[in-house]
Amino acid sequence: MKVNLHGVEATLLAPLWGRAKFSREYPSVFNDAKAIELVEQIDYDFSAIDEGLRFEGTLMLVARAMQFDGKVRTYIAESPTASVINLGAGLDTTFYRIDNGSIEWYELDLPNVISVRRQLLSEPDRTTYLAKSLFDASWCNDIEHTENGVFVICGGVLDWFEDSQVKRFLSVLADNFSDAEVVLNAQSRLGRFVANLGLRRTGAKKMATRWALKDARKMTKWDACIEVLDQFSALKNITRDPAWGTQIERWMNLIEKSRMWNIFHLRV
Repeated sequence: MKVNLHGVEATLLAPLWGRAKFSREYPSVFNDAKAIELVEQIDYDFSAIDEGLRFEGTLMLVARAMQFDGKVRTYIAESPTASVINLGAGLDTTFYRIDNGSIEWYELDLPNVISVRRQLLSEPDRTTYLAKSLFDASWCNDIEHTENGVFVICGGVLDWFEDSQVKRFLSVLADNFSDAEVVLNAQSRLGRFVANLGLRRTGAKKMATRWALKDARKMTKWDACIEVLDQFSALKNITRDPAWGTQIERWMNLIEKSRMWNIFHLRV
């Protein structure tokens, strides 16, 4: 199947490719069978993405997925019938990796992206697709079963927006989902610079991420409802496989120490 995606929408192919490639090569570290299946269905030349990501970029995408998986699993272990909302879902496959058989799951993205997703992935049981912008607050009214807990995933999407837009987005969550938990990725200014270099290598020459924030505690000044539950490097506790070589190990240690790319876990 050919996919018709342009601009920022097209960047969703990189994390899909990264998860699929890593799963083929290192399934004992991370295994995303659905990502492999999707890549095989899509008629697209991934060579530029593969070359641009390099091993390091692929590892970062997989590390983010692993950290998010861990946070969602911990939450639904205590709230097994919660609603989980995946904002900027793209062709994300988290549901297929962590479904416990009872959660309610929502995938939200722009209409064109959801159209592509529907063609490749029909809605499983307990899953609802929402074709809206995350800044269109009306999507909050589409979420049902909130009485058993709400967990929000926001991976690789807020980076594209300005600081003021991210603040507004979190206020919308706080206004509509009291006590919801949110996990998102964030980059420092240095991380943003490096990430944008990587984007240009993958062929997305006109694309650039915007938002950068190194310390989640600054977010508590944005809205009195925001509470920081956890923040840590995206590479925290990620396996250092000897097969990757000492250069990659040193790179991973440097990234973790510098906190260029982080995971924020909030309550709103």
